Amino acid sequence: MPKMKTNKAMLKRVKVTGRGKLLRRRPGGGHLKSSKPPKRIRRFRQPTTFSTAFAKHARRLMGLRNPDKQTEQTE
Repeated sequence: MPKMKTNKAMLKRVKVTGRGKLLRRRPGGGHLKSSKPPKRIRRFRQPTTFSTAFAKHARRLMGLRNPDKQTEQTE
């Protein structure tokens, strides 16, 4: 069976924290900022986490192992 290729686009857009959470940028903060309130623009600067369901899918695309299996091995 061939090796699984990692999705390079996902690797460029996602950061993995020390605890294994996936961080992403918020959508909509690239342009047309004059029509958006300042509070909303400030929120665009803060990274946010993936939903649990999509984080599992994103891990698979990035070629990361499931963190649940890693904790079982360390015990």
